[in-house]
Amino acid sequence: MTRRLFIFDGPDRFVPGTIGEPGDRSFFLQARKGGALVSVGLEKSQVAALASRLEDLLDAVEAPAEAGADEHPLDEPVVELFRVGAMALAWDAQTEAVVIEAQTPTEDGDYLELPDEADEGPDLLRVRIGAAEARAFVRRAEALVSAGRPTCPFCGQPLDPSGHFCPSANGHLN
Repeated sequence: MTRRLFIFDGPDRFVPGTIGEPGDRSFFLQARKGGALVSVGLEKSQVAALASRLEDLLDAVEAPAEAGADEHPLDEPVVELFRVGAMALAWDAQTEAVVIEAQTPTEDGDYLELPDEADEGPDLLRVRIGAAEARAFVRRAEALVSAGRPTCPFCGQPLDPSGHFCPSANGHLN
């Protein structure tokens, strides 16, 4: 299968977002530059991990504070071009920018580093953003992840409106 590359250097917008209600949400990364719009699907845990590692990276390079918050919904239409399998982060010291790469799953589940000229391999979304935009991305991702269903005070699992069968309560409905 022919490899597809989606490269956004200095996008107009790069955000995590969701569609649906808590408990039934789909998570996306979305990049837009001019008329080009790319949305890739991923898991809530991947959004949380990306935000955590991105914040660690920004702290390590002592990056400046965030830019203004982007609280707008995802741009329409949201069409999942691929599902994210693995991601990679890098700091470009020359441009003082963060490089985020997300690629389709590989057979072994690992990130596969290939030259851009490679004809075969996993599809790839590469985004290069400034440190302030990256900090804003982290804040938005953290808000999305924490906006889910409330958790059970006994077991930590998400609570449905009707309650849930709690393992800490011997399977009783809480």
